[in-house]
Amino acid sequence: MTLHSDAVAVLSGWTAPTDDEEQLRKEFLTHLETHADAMYRECVPGHLTATTAVLSHDGSQVLLTLHPKAGMWLPMGGHCETGDATLAAVALREATEESGISGLRLLPGPLALDRHEVWCHPPHSWHLDVEYAAVAPAGAEAVISDESLDLRWFPVDGIPSLSDEATRRLARRGRAILVSTG
Repeated sequence: MTLHSDAVAVLSGWTAPTDDEEQLRKEFLTHLETHADAMYRECVPGHLTATTAVLSHDGSQVLLTLHPKAGMWLPMGGHCETGDATLAAVALREATEESGISGLRLLPGPLALDRHEVWCHPPHSWHLDVEYAAVAPAGAEAVISDESLDLRWFPVDGIPSLSDEATRRLARRGRAILVSTG
């Protein structure tokens, strides 16, 4: 199975929790049908990415990065690479690289979809973001990577205003899954 076919399978089998996300799911699948390179940043109109909300072991906090380009507190995430086999693997790799935390446990997902404009290809391009959550081991300490200005733990219900609703939604959904599955 290729990364592209994994993305098709994941999105085809995913039940969107909202009407807006169902519309995005259909748009993402159409994009995958029409772009063989839809998984990689070279796809100019837009490309699939994976984002992961890293939660504390008890789900009370979420680790956010101060993104240098967006200037906002956001979850870990990024582009697919040629060695990636699945969207879940992309989500876990990006979360591990950007948080500096080993031993993250990915929760069943995806949990959400989001589409946002980015600057990969001027004047603009789109990230078609497939969103997951992961749980950090108890006592985990984050290490700032080159891709971040800062990393901080925030209460899931206290994400700063210098963030966005997609981040809040993902953190809440991740916490709910963690609490329900233990």
